[in-house]
Amino acid sequence: MLMLGAIGVVYGDIGTSPLYTMKESFIGPHPMAVDQLHIFGVLSLIFWSLMLIVTIKYVVVAMRADNKGEGGTFALLSLISRNLQGKRWTPALVMLGVLATCLFYGDAMITPAISVLSAVEGLTVAEARLAPLVIPISIGILVGLFFVQSRGTARVGAVFGPIVLIYMAVLATLGISNILIHPEVLGALNPLWGVRFFAANPATAFLAMGSVFLAVTGAETLYADMGHFGHKAVAFSWLSVAYPCLMLNYMGQGALLLEDPSTVRNPFYLMAPDWARLPLVFIATAATIIASQAVISGAFSVTHQAIQLGYLPRLRTLHTSEKAAGQIYIPSVNWGLLVMVIALVLGFRESTNLASAYGIAVTGTMLITTIMLAFLVFQVWRWNRWLAAGAIGLFLVVDATYFASNITKIPDGGWFPLVMAAVLFTVLTTWATGRKLMRASLDETALPLPVFIKSASAAAHRVRGTAVFLSASADSIPSALLHNLKHNHVLHDRVLILTIMVEEVPYVDGENRLEVHEAGNGFYRIILHYGFMDEIDIPRDLAAIMSIGEPFNMMTTSFFLGRQKLIASRARPGMALWREQLFAWMSKSSESAMEFFKLPTNRVIELGSQLHI
Repeated sequence: MLMLGAIGVVYGDIGTSPLYTMKESFIGPHPMAVDQLHIFGVLSLIFWSLMLIVTIKYVVVAMRADNKGEGGTFALLSLISRNLQGKRWTPALVMLGVLATCLFYGDAMITPAISVLSAVEGLTVAEARLAPLVIPISIGILVGLFFVQSRGTARVGAVFGPIVLIYMAVLATLGISNILIHPEVLGALNPLWGVRFFAANPATAFLAMGSVFLAVTGAETLYADMGHFGHKAVAFSWLSVAYPCLMLNYMGQGALLLEDPSTVRNPFYLMAPDWARLPLVFIATAATIIASQAVISGAFSVTHQAIQLGYLPRLRTLHTSEKAAGQIYIPSVNWGLLVMVIALVLGFRESTNLASAYGIAVTGTMLITTIMLAFLVFQVWRWNRWLAAGAIGLFLVVDATYFASNITKIPDGGWFPLVMAAVLFTVLTTWATGRKLMRASLDETALPLPVFIKSASAAAHRVRGTAVFLSASADSIPSALLHNLKHNHVLHDRVLILTIMVEEVPYVDGENRLEVHEAGNGFYRIILHYGFMDEIDIPRDLAAIMSIGEPFNMMTTSFFLGRQKLIASRARPGMALWREQLFAWMSKSSESAMEFFKLPTNRVIELGSQLHI
């Protein structure tokens, strides 16, 4: 059952690559002759790229780098940072991880557009007069896909696996039926054909790699979605189902091109007989919708992790499943992606044009993953140096070559994911840096808790009930407590200074969630520990505390929040003024702490102040 789920969710993206990879390799930005040398050369590169990048790099090596079962860029970054704290190159590694995340968002925008467009373009193969309907139908499908995101994937998730399994079976069947016509195409599995391809025309082969790489797009999903299904299910489903079916289809397309070079205009659909092309469009479209669903869900998960780790402001997050904690919906991300996807469809208009923009985001992410894996195998796992150098060196050569080849496509559309990555990198680093500046500014005027208790608790009037003050620092008094005492001259009988700590692990066990310190005179320091995949629910977790008097009653508990109005200032050293203004705007636009932390709406008091950064 886990393998079936993995086939549906994990391999939807890479499974749709046959729709456009062979076509782009021959008639893309750098056209090639459709002859035996080039056909066999491309097929050999596809087979060995899937073997080296997907099977060896991700299935064999990267999936061993799980952070308590979770995979992906942030999980890998947290794993390395936790084991190598204080190293001088750690900040640079963190920036690489953030950059890889930004490139992923570019991928999340392009994948739905190119996948759905390439599938719907099959209508023109079945009937050329349907060409004007391709863009409207594609936009309609995409709009429908994004509109149902708020309902979650729990209901439709069960059918994903069977649909993609049927799609994979169709890929294999089409491939075998064409291979039987030209069985000699299987000789392309010999790596010597790739060598001959490069030897005959090195420049053409190098440029062709930018399109050949499209066969590997979606490999990052294997690692990112590992936590949903486990290493074994993802690995076995790749080796037993996805990889063989994909290669049979690519070989079938190669056999078709040997038989009739003119089919290069769309070899995927022309493999099928006339009567089967329209049903094939529907099956392929269903597969592309699932592939798009997977990458959209991935964008929600990555955004949630970025918020928890302090790289994005609080965004409204809805949980769409009572059983699966990882199924979330973030409206702002959903509608932002929809706008960008529609803009891509209208701007590029054909999957061929979008293919030029696709590869560079994925190759950049994969190259960064390899660099991070190098730190892991040398510094954390401490593999044999010769073994580690051989494996990482091979991965670096392959990834760097593909990245260099894709850079040539920048003028043809590759600029888009780079521009988006630059914008998002600015946003994420501005928020992270701004939070540090804001915290430093607050710490300048903060009082240590023992000093405050000694000076204020005896003088202030005590009232019944419990007050909870949220504090970013676990060592000082929050500004909301100071303002409340200054203006209201009272303290509650039980005062909790509450700090939320997000650890560099996906989940924190219930027994490790709470940290309670009694400070005297009715004051308590409470620290709640969460993982970057955990759902934060303060009332639920406070109710579990049994060691500080009577149980919590939300009707007699007040939550005090500090809200700072940030003012960008040239007088204080920090970020550029425009970045400080951007940070202030992001802070103002973020979701309120009351909703994000699930605090009862009628028990929250906000105290505001101005803060120069």
